[in-house]
Amino acid sequence: MNDKKFSPKVKKIISVSRDEAIRLGQDFIGTEHLLLGLMREPESLAMRVLDSLDLDQIELRQVVEETVPRRPAAHSSIHVGNLPLNKQSEKVLKVTFLEARALKNPEISPEHLMLSILKHKDNPACRILNQFDIDYEIYKAELEYVRHDHNFISGAEPFASAAGRDEEAYEEDNPRYQRQQRKGQQKSRTPVLDNFGRDVTKLAEEGKLDPIIGRNNELERVTQILSRRKKNNPILIGEPGVGKTAIVEGLALRIHQRKVPRTLFNRRLVMLDLAALVAGTKYRGQFEERMKAIMNELEKTREVILFIDEIHTIVGAGGATGSLDASNIFKPALARGELQCIG
Repeated sequence: MNDKKFSPKVKKIISVSRDEAIRLGQDFIGTEHLLLGLMREPESLAMRVLDSLDLDQIELRQVVEETVPRRPAAHSSIHVGNLPLNKQSEKVLKVTFLEARALKNPEISPEHLMLSILKHKDNPACRILNQFDIDYEIYKAELEYVRHDHNFISGAEPFASAAGRDEEAYEEDNPRYQRQQRKGQQKSRTPVLDNFGRDVTKLAEEGKLDPIIGRNNELERVTQILSRRKKNNPILIGEPGVGKTAIVEGLALRIHQRKVPRTLFNRRLVMLDLAALVAGTKYRGQFEERMKAIMNELEKTREVILFIDEIHTIVGAGGATGSLDASNIFKPALARGELQCIG
Protein backbone atom coordinates (compact mmCIF):
# COMPACT_ATOMS: atom_id res chain seq x y z
CA MET A 1 0.00 0.00 0.00
CA ASN A 2 1.35 3.40 -1.00
CA ASP A 3 1.56 5.55 2.14
CA LYS A 4 3.39 8.48 0.53
CA LYS A 5 0.21 10.54 0.49
CA PHE A 6 -0.31 10.16 4.25
CA SER A 7 0.38 13.39 6.11
CA PRO A 8 2.89 13.27 9.00
CA LYS A 9 -0.03 13.43 11.45
CA VAL A 10 -1.72 10.37 9.92
CA LYS A 11 1.57 8.43 9.98
CA LYS A 12 1.92 9.34 13.64
CA ILE A 13 -1.70 8.28 14.34
CA ILE A 14 -1.09 4.87 12.73
CA SER A 15 2.07 4.46 14.80
CA VAL A 16 0.25 5.49 17.99
CA SER A 17 -2.61 3.10 17.20
CA ARG A 18 -0.04 0.28 17.23
CA ASP A 19 1.05 1.39 20.72
CA GLU A 20 -2.61 1.47 21.82
CA ALA A 21 -3.15 -2.08 20.51
CA ILE A 22 -0.09 -3.33 22.41
CA ARG A 23 -1.20 -1.48 25.57
CA LEU A 24 -4.60 -3.18 25.40
CA GLY A 25 -3.06 -6.61 24.85
CA GLN A 26 -4.08 -6.93 21.20
CA ASP A 27 -2.10 -8.67 18.45
CA PHE A 28 -3.63 -6.66 15.58
CA ILE A 29 -4.56 -3.06 14.80
CA GLY A 30 -8.32 -2.56 14.49
CA THR A 31 -10.41 0.49 13.70
CA GLU A 32 -10.95 1.02 17.42
CA HIS A 33 -7.18 1.42 17.83
CA LEU A 34 -7.11 3.88 14.93
CA LEU A 35 -9.84 5.84 16.73
CA LEU A 36 -7.75 5.85 19.92
CA GLY A 37 -4.80 7.04 17.83
CA LEU A 38 -6.92 9.89 16.45
CA MET A 39 -7.85 10.89 19.99
CA ARG A 40 -4.16 11.28 20.81
CA GLU A 41 -4.13 14.24 18.39
CA PRO A 42 -6.63 16.57 20.14
CA GLU A 43 -5.56 19.63 18.10
CA SER A 44 -6.23 17.96 14.75
CA LEU A 45 -9.17 19.08 12.63
CA ALA A 46 -10.69 15.60 13.01
CA MET A 47 -10.99 16.03 16.78
CA ARG A 48 -12.04 19.68 16.56
CA VAL A 49 -15.07 18.53 14.58
CA LEU A 50 -15.98 16.10 17.39
CA ASP A 51 -15.57 18.95 19.88
CA SER A 52 -17.91 21.04 17.74
CA LEU A 53 -20.45 18.20 17.98
CA ASP A 54 -20.19 18.37 21.81
CA LEU A 55 -18.72 14.89 22.11
CA ASP A 56 -17.12 14.03 25.46
CA GLN A 57 -13.72 12.60 24.48
CA ILE A 58 -13.05 11.15 27.94
CA GLU A 59 -16.31 9.19 27.83
CA LEU A 60 -15.57 8.12 24.24
CA ARG A 61 -12.16 6.77 25.24
CA GLN A 62 -13.72 4.81 28.13
CA VAL A 63 -16.34 3.27 25.84
CA VAL A 64 -13.71 2.31 23.24
CA GLU A 65 -11.46 0.66 25.81
CA GLU A 66 -14.39 -1.22 27.37
CA THR A 67 -15.56 -2.61 24.02
CA VAL A 68 -12.19 -3.59 22.51
CA PRO A 69 -12.58 -7.19 21.28
CA ARG A 70 -10.00 -9.82 22.14
CA ARG A 71 -9.52 -12.13 19.21
CA PRO A 72 -6.58 -13.47 17.18
CA ALA A 73 -5.05 -11.30 14.47
CA ALA A 74 -6.69 -11.37 11.06
CA HIS A 75 -4.54 -12.00 8.00
CA SER A 76 -3.43 -8.80 6.28
CA SER A 77 -0.88 -7.76 3.68
CA ILE A 78 -0.13 -4.50 5.54
CA HIS A 79 1.99 -4.47 8.70
CA VAL A 80 2.83 -1.69 11.14
CA GLY A 81 5.85 -2.76 13.10
CA ASN A 82 5.14 -6.26 14.35
CA LEU A 83 1.34 -5.92 14.36
CA PRO A 84 -0.86 -6.45 11.29
CA LEU A 85 -3.86 -4.33 10.40
CA ASN A 86 -7.05 -6.38 10.36
CA LYS A 87 -9.19 -6.41 7.22
CA GLN A 88 -11.46 -3.60 8.45
CA SER A 89 -8.54 -1.26 9.21
CA GLU A 90 -6.90 -2.10 5.91
CA LYS A 91 -10.12 -1.23 4.09
CA VAL A 92 -10.52 2.01 6.06
CA LEU A 93 -6.98 3.16 5.21
CA LYS A 94 -7.49 2.43 1.52
CA VAL A 95 -10.71 4.47 1.40
CA THR A 96 -8.96 7.51 2.94
CA PHE A 97 -7.51 8.17 -0.53
CA LEU A 98 -11.04 8.52 -1.92
CA GLU A 99 -12.13 10.80 0.92
CA ALA A 100 -9.11 13.08 0.39
CA ARG A 101 -9.80 13.18 -3.35
CA ALA A 102 -13.49 14.00 -2.77
CA LEU A 103 -12.49 16.97 -0.59
CA LYS A 104 -9.81 17.98 -3.15
CA ASN A 105 -6.94 17.65 -0.69
CA PRO A 106 -3.48 16.63 -1.97
CA GLU A 107 -2.63 14.51 1.07
CA ILE A 108 -4.50 12.34 3.55
CA SER A 109 -5.18 14.05 6.88
CA PRO A 110 -6.80 12.88 10.16
CA GLU A 111 -10.26 14.10 9.11
CA HIS A 112 -10.14 11.84 6.03
CA LEU A 113 -9.31 8.90 8.27
CA MET A 114 -12.28 9.72 10.52
CA LEU A 115 -14.61 10.00 7.50
CA SER A 116 -13.39 6.64 6.23
CA ILE A 117 -14.06 5.02 9.62
CA LEU A 118 -17.61 6.40 9.64
CA LYS A 119 -18.25 5.38 6.03
CA HIS A 120 -17.84 1.67 6.84
CA LYS A 121 -20.69 0.98 9.23
CA ASP A 122 -19.61 -2.60 9.94
CA ASN A 123 -16.49 -1.66 11.93
CA PRO A 124 -16.39 -1.35 15.76
CA ALA A 125 -15.16 2.27 15.79
CA CYS A 126 -18.10 3.39 13.63
CA ARG A 127 -20.59 1.56 15.85
CA ILE A 128 -19.13 3.26 18.93
CA LEU A 129 -19.39 6.71 17.32
CA ASN A 130 -22.97 5.91 16.28
CA GLN A 131 -23.78 5.42 19.99
CA PHE A 132 -22.87 9.11 20.41
CA ASP A 133 -25.25 10.05 17.54
CA ILE A 134 -22.39 10.70 15.12
CA ASP A 135 -22.57 9.20 11.64
CA TYR A 136 -20.89 9.89 8.30
CA GLU A 137 -23.39 12.54 7.10
CA ILE A 138 -23.45 14.45 10.40
CA TYR A 139 -19.66 14.42 10.68
CA LYS A 140 -19.11 15.49 7.07
CA ALA A 141 -21.59 18.37 7.39
CA GLU A 142 -19.93 19.54 10.61
CA LEU A 143 -16.49 19.19 8.99
CA GLU A 144 -17.51 21.55 6.18
CA TYR A 145 -18.86 24.00 8.75
CA VAL A 146 -15.72 23.89 10.93
CA ARG A 147 -13.35 24.17 7.96
CA HIS A 148 -15.26 27.15 6.63
CA ASP A 149 -15.88 28.77 10.00
CA HIS A 150 -12.35 28.44 11.35
CA ASN A 151 -10.61 28.93 8.00
CA PHE A 152 -8.96 25.57 8.51
CA ILE A 153 -7.03 23.74 5.79
CA SER A 154 -5.65 20.23 6.00
CA GLY A 155 -2.20 20.18 7.54
CA ALA A 156 -2.51 23.70 8.94
CA GLU A 157 -1.01 24.50 12.29
CA PRO A 158 -3.49 24.55 15.19
CA PHE A 159 -4.73 27.83 16.54
CA ALA A 160 -2.38 29.51 18.94
CA SER A 161 -3.48 29.48 22.54
CA ALA A 162 -5.00 32.69 23.81
CA ALA A 163 -3.63 32.15 27.31
CA GLY A 164 -1.53 35.04 28.54
CA ARG A 165 -2.57 37.43 25.78
CA ASP A 166 -4.45 40.64 26.20
CA GLU A 167 -8.18 40.84 25.47
CA GLU A 168 -7.77 42.20 21.94
CA ALA A 169 -5.44 39.39 20.88
CA TYR A 170 -7.80 36.84 22.42
CA GLU A 171 -10.71 38.19 20.38
CA GLU A 172 -8.68 37.84 17.19
CA ASP A 173 -8.06 34.15 17.97
CA ASN A 174 -11.64 33.51 19.09
CA PRO A 175 -13.55 31.60 16.35
CA ARG A 176 -16.86 33.26 17.25
CA TYR A 177 -15.25 36.70 16.92
CA GLN A 178 -13.66 35.71 13.60
CA ARG A 179 -17.01 34.42 12.31
CA GLN A 180 -18.69 37.74 13.07
CA GLN A 181 -15.85 39.69 11.44
CA ARG A 182 -15.94 37.60 8.26
CA LYS A 183 -19.72 37.67 7.83
CA GLY A 184 -19.70 40.71 5.61
CA GLN A 185 -16.76 39.38 3.55
CA GLN A 186 -18.23 35.97 2.70
CA LYS A 187 -20.01 35.52 -0.60
CA SER A 188 -23.55 34.32 0.00
CA ARG A 189 -24.57 30.96 -1.45
CA THR A 190 -28.22 32.11 -1.63
CA PRO A 191 -28.25 35.56 -3.30
CA VAL A 192 -31.82 35.25 -4.64
CA LEU A 193 -33.16 34.11 -1.27
CA ASP A 194 -31.28 36.94 0.45
CA ASN A 195 -32.95 39.41 -1.93
CA PHE A 196 -36.50 38.13 -1.37
CA GLY A 197 -36.16 36.95 2.22
CA ARG A 198 -35.08 37.93 5.71
CA ASP A 199 -32.60 35.77 7.63
CA VAL A 200 -34.14 35.39 11.11
CA THR A 201 -31.18 33.43 12.53
CA LYS A 202 -28.86 36.26 11.50
CA LEU A 203 -31.07 38.68 13.44
CA ALA A 204 -30.77 36.35 16.44
CA GLU A 205 -26.95 36.36 16.16
CA GLU A 206 -26.95 40.16 16.00
CA GLY A 207 -29.12 40.37 19.14
CA LYS A 208 -32.04 42.04 17.34
CA LEU A 209 -34.68 39.57 18.59
CA ASP A 210 -36.37 39.70 21.97
CA PRO A 211 -36.38 36.57 24.16
CA ILE A 212 -39.56 34.46 23.97
CA ILE A 213 -41.18 33.60 27.31
CA GLY A 214 -43.94 31.08 28.01
CA ARG A 215 -43.84 29.27 24.66
CA ASN A 216 -41.66 26.28 25.58
CA ASN A 217 -44.27 23.65 24.66
CA GLU A 218 -44.89 25.16 21.22
CA LEU A 219 -41.15 25.52 20.56
CA GLU A 220 -40.51 21.91 21.60
CA ARG A 221 -43.27 20.69 19.29
CA VAL A 222 -41.95 22.67 16.31
CA THR A 223 -38.45 21.33 17.02
CA GLN A 224 -39.74 17.74 17.13
CA ILE A 225 -41.51 18.11 13.77
CA LEU A 226 -38.47 19.71 12.10
CA SER A 227 -36.27 16.84 13.34
CA ARG A 228 -38.35 14.19 11.55
CA ARG A 229 -37.05 12.51 8.40
CA LYS A 230 -40.39 12.92 6.60
CA LYS A 231 -43.54 14.99 7.23
CA ASN A 232 -41.30 17.64 8.74
CA ASN A 233 -43.05 20.88 7.78
CA PRO A 234 -44.86 22.42 10.81
CA ILE A 235 -47.84 24.75 10.42
CA LEU A 236 -48.68 27.27 13.16
CA ILE A 237 -52.42 27.93 13.47
CA GLY A 238 -53.98 30.60 15.68
CA GLU A 239 -55.88 33.86 15.88
CA PRO A 240 -54.15 37.05 14.69
CA GLY A 241 -51.80 38.49 17.29
CA VAL A 242 -51.38 35.38 19.48
CA GLY A 243 -47.66 35.11 18.65
CA LYS A 244 -47.25 32.66 15.77
CA THR A 245 -44.37 34.60 14.23
CA ALA A 246 -42.82 35.00 17.69
CA ILE A 247 -42.46 31.21 17.93
CA VAL A 248 -40.31 31.24 14.79
CA GLU A 249 -38.18 34.01 16.29
CA GLY A 250 -37.86 31.92 19.45
CA LEU A 251 -36.73 28.96 17.34
CA ALA A 252 -34.10 31.16 15.66
CA LEU A 253 -32.81 32.17 19.10
CA ARG A 254 -32.60 28.51 20.17
CA ILE A 255 -30.72 27.57 16.99
CA HIS A 256 -28.25 30.39 17.66
CA GLN A 257 -27.85 29.28 21.29
CA ARG A 258 -27.61 25.60 20.20
CA LYS A 259 -30.51 24.62 22.45
CA VAL A 260 -31.90 22.34 19.74
CA PRO A 261 -31.15 18.75 18.61
CA ARG A 262 -27.93 18.28 16.64
CA THR A 263 -29.92 17.84 13.42
CA LEU A 264 -30.90 21.53 13.67
CA PHE A 265 -27.42 22.87 14.47
CA ASN A 266 -26.26 25.56 12.02
CA ARG A 267 -29.63 25.72 10.23
CA ARG A 268 -30.85 29.04 8.81
CA LEU A 269 -34.40 30.32 9.20
CA VAL A 270 -35.29 32.58 6.28
CA MET A 271 -38.61 34.47 6.14
CA LEU A 272 -39.85 34.70 2.56
CA ASP A 273 -41.27 38.08 1.50
CA LEU A 274 -44.08 37.14 -0.91
CA ALA A 275 -44.91 40.79 -1.64
CA ALA A 276 -41.36 41.47 -2.86
CA LEU A 277 -41.44 38.22 -4.84
CA VAL A 278 -44.60 39.18 -6.73
CA ALA A 279 -43.82 42.90 -7.06
CA GLY A 280 -42.71 43.97 -10.53
CA THR A 281 -43.60 40.71 -12.29
CA LYS A 282 -45.49 42.37 -15.14
CA TYR A 283 -44.79 39.82 -17.83
CA ARG A 284 -45.70 36.16 -18.08
CA GLY A 285 -43.04 33.86 -16.65
CA GLN A 286 -41.19 36.42 -14.50
CA PHE A 287 -42.73 35.18 -11.26
CA GLU A 288 -42.04 31.54 -12.18
CA GLU A 289 -38.39 32.43 -12.93
CA ARG A 290 -37.97 34.00 -9.49
CA MET A 291 -39.63 31.03 -7.79
CA LYS A 292 -37.49 28.55 -9.72
CA ALA A 293 -34.31 30.41 -8.74
CA ILE A 294 -35.36 30.26 -5.08
CA MET A 295 -36.21 26.55 -5.37
CA ASN A 296 -32.81 25.79 -6.92
CA GLU A 297 -31.03 27.59 -4.07
CA LEU A 298 -33.10 25.77 -1.44
CA GLU A 299 -32.35 22.38 -3.01
CA LYS A 300 -28.60 23.12 -3.09
CA THR A 301 -28.50 24.68 0.39
CA ARG A 302 -30.26 22.12 2.55
CA GLU A 303 -29.55 23.89 5.85
CA VAL A 304 -32.14 26.60 5.04
CA ILE A 305 -35.59 26.31 6.64
CA LEU A 306 -38.09 28.53 4.82
CA PHE A 307 -40.63 30.48 6.89
CA ILE A 308 -43.71 31.80 5.07
CA ASP A 309 -45.78 34.18 7.17
CA GLU A 310 -49.50 34.15 6.31
CA ILE A 311 -48.91 30.95 4.32
CA HIS A 312 -52.49 30.82 3.03
CA THR A 313 -51.64 33.75 0.75
CA ILE A 314 -49.37 31.55 -1.43
CA VAL A 315 -52.51 30.03 -2.97
CA GLY A 316 -52.98 32.14 -6.07
CA ALA A 317 -49.89 34.29 -5.41
CA GLY A 318 -48.27 35.24 -8.71
CA GLY A 319 -50.65 33.06 -10.66
CA ALA A 320 -52.03 34.35 -13.94
CA THR A 321 -54.34 32.65 -16.40
CA GLY A 322 -52.69 29.43 -17.57
CA SER A 323 -49.68 29.72 -15.22
CA LEU A 324 -48.67 28.17 -11.89
CA ASP A 325 -49.11 29.97 -8.58
CA ALA A 326 -46.64 29.81 -5.66
CA SER A 327 -48.41 26.91 -3.92
CA ASN A 328 -48.23 24.64 -6.98
CA ILE A 329 -44.53 25.42 -7.45
CA PHE A 330 -43.74 24.59 -3.81
CA LYS A 331 -45.88 21.46 -3.62
CA PRO A 332 -43.65 18.95 -5.52
CA ALA A 333 -40.48 19.93 -3.63
CA LEU A 334 -42.26 19.69 -0.28
CA ALA A 335 -43.68 16.27 -1.20
CA ARG A 336 -40.21 14.99 -2.16
CA GLY A 337 -38.68 16.37 1.04
CA GLU A 338 -36.26 18.61 -0.87
CA LEU A 339 -36.98 21.62 1.32
CA GLN A 340 -38.32 22.35 4.79
CA CYS A 341 -40.93 24.99 5.43
CA ILE A 342 -42.70 26.54 8.43
CA GLY A 343 -46.03 28.26 7.82
